[in-house]
Amino acid sequence: MDAEAGTGGAGRSPARPPRLDGTPRLDGTGRRRFSLFVIGDVRIEVRAALDVRFAELTADRLCYGPARALVAGTAVNLARCAVARFRRVSVLAKVGDDEFTPVIRRELRRIGARDRLRVEPGAPNGVTVMVRDRPDGGGPGVRLLVAEQDAPGRRLTESEVRSAAGAIRRADVLFLDGYSLLSPVSRAALVAAAGAARAAGTAVAFDLVPHDIDARVPAADVLPVLSAADVVFAEAPTLARLLGRAVPAGADEVRALARALDGAVQGRPLWLLRYGPTLLERVLAHQREGPLMEYGTGYRDGDARAGFGDHLAVCELYWWLSSR
Repeated sequence: MDAEAGTGGAGRSPARPPRLDGTPRLDGTGRRRFSLFVIGDVRIEVRAALDVRFAELTADRLCYGPARALVAGTAVNLARCAVARFRRVSVLAKVGDDEFTPVIRRELRRIGARDRLRVEPGAPNGVTVMVRDRPDGGGPGVRLLVAEQDAPGRRLTESEVRSAAGAIRRADVLFLDGYSLLSPVSRAALVAAAGAARAAGTAVAFDLVPHDIDARVPAADVLPVLSAADVVFAEAPTLARLLGRAVPAGADEVRALARALDGAVQGRPLWLLRYGPTLLERVLAHQREGPLMEYGTGYRDGDARAGFGDHLAVCELYWWLSSR
């Protein structure tokens, strides 16, 4: 099949990606299906937007602008999107024991996700500050993300994951992300979760974040997780650097990267590689011994970036489960 066959243009809604075989996606009645078990980070996040560029800040400055605090982190952010499509969404994360803990639990109840949190007695919850500056011409501006390094999520243990093994086995898909690889303790918990899922026939989805994970974790700690996954979400430059390859400069080089994955990574995951001017516009889907498929996500310059990647991943995951 031609790489562009059945993909539509860049204006295609991310809620309706194509099937891998090029046939139309069956939309049925729109009812929610499948159960999703998410393991990841849960934090309190402060988000703000500046009316100046970071490059203009040469002295202390008071800026008034949009600012808010919310419950966030990779697990909650994905769950917020997933509850609209999945019949059941569970969140397992390690959180602190302070005044924010009841707030986190209430937020999970509010969005309709099952609370499987593990609390570390006496520990504060992790806090993240995200500030985006004023765009210079087109584009979204530069994002500065400051995350507390010693957050409870770094200490999620194998035993805490194994205590939830029954729920993992009952789920249709387990969703993991690369932030758990940044600590030896949570890395072992991630590996245990993936092992429990595979042993039970539960699909494993893995999000290759942070996008500079290649500079933070040896490839030897990441590649086994990629091999164990059934679906991998990744920005093409991140995956290329992780494999020691040049960052792809265009669609042809992204296709070459996809084919190179067959020899670099064991297993047969479905690779969903993001690329384009902001790495949100296009996706190349590839699976060993299968055709390449490309489609537009619907993202356009000026669209809100926050949450778009999670929404896209949820839609793609639902599409993939429906196609099995």
